[in-house]
Amino acid sequence: MREAAFIRQNKDKWVKYESLLRNKRSLSPEQLSDIYIELSDDLSYSKTFYPKSNTTRYLNGLASGIHQTIYGSKKESGNRFLTFFTREFPAQFHEHQKLLLLSFLVFAVFSIIGAYSAATDAAFVRSILGDAYVNMTLENIENSDPMAVYKKASETDMFLGITINNIRVSLMAFSFGVLAGLGTVFLLMQNAVMLGSFQYFFYDKGLLWESARTIWIHGTIEISVIIVAGCAGLVVGKSILFPGTFSRLKSFTRGIKDGLKIVISTIPFFIIAGFLEGFVTRITSMPDWLAVIIISTSLALILFYYVYYPLHLLKKLDK
Repeated sequence: MREAAFIRQNKDKWVKYESLLRNKRSLSPEQLSDIYIELSDDLSYSKTFYPKSNTTRYLNGLASGIHQTIYGSKKESGNRFLTFFTREFPAQFHEHQKLLLLSFLVFAVFSIIGAYSAATDAAFVRSILGDAYVNMTLENIENSDPMAVYKKASETDMFLGITINNIRVSLMAFSFGVLAGLGTVFLLMQNAVMLGSFQYFFYDKGLLWESARTIWIHGTIEISVIIVAGCAGLVVGKSILFPGTFSRLKSFTRGIKDGLKIVISTIPFFIIAGFLEGFVTRITSMPDWLAVIIISTSLALILFYYVYYPLHLLKKLDK
């Protein structure tokens, strides 16, 4: 790569880091470490191809400044766990929001495909959900309690079982990213087709609203965070397919690290979703307005944390 192209590709990033260093912005040790690693990689590349250029001297000074900030700073104080969720993760997640959008679009498209398939093939729902589940649901409908499946197990057992299963799915979505992202797309497809066919099944029985107001009490967070976990897998896949200026191994390592942070961020939300499914969804007699409030609040929480807040922190950091 020519030096001019190298500068053009990375200039904005360097200017941002220089501004952070000059203004002594408060950054977590993890963020400082990530910046230092990036600058060290850029410096190594510059030393290799433009050893005597002003670019190399500039990057050397910038990397030295970050190094001094890291090792001259005070020990980290406060709650490391809280800092990760309130600042460190959201401050970095804006970099991956395009992949979050891609994960959402993949899920949305296959949900529509699932619903369409169920509408055009009477046997499709049974092939996806299984005969036992469909027969049980039909029996519940006949007994005037179509959502009775959420009352079968005890509250605690359902809470723990659903939470553990959802975290397992999240880890699978992330780990399948090593298959160049295709494994993650396949897992998103499976869950989306299941959701689409499931919702059409109730629509076909004239129970779309009753099923939606019940299922989405917990499903709003659960499905949203599965999509976020899909983003984690796509981050890993992208790191393999598009390493940029990094070596493929270095890019893959960074992708694993960023993807794992995304997965960790989903755990509290899966716990909330598990709690709602175990203790709240079973209350099928709750008024519609209360169900709508829970669903709306859940959606607002997800959009705030994964869309608005990262962008808000980015704008705040750039000031």
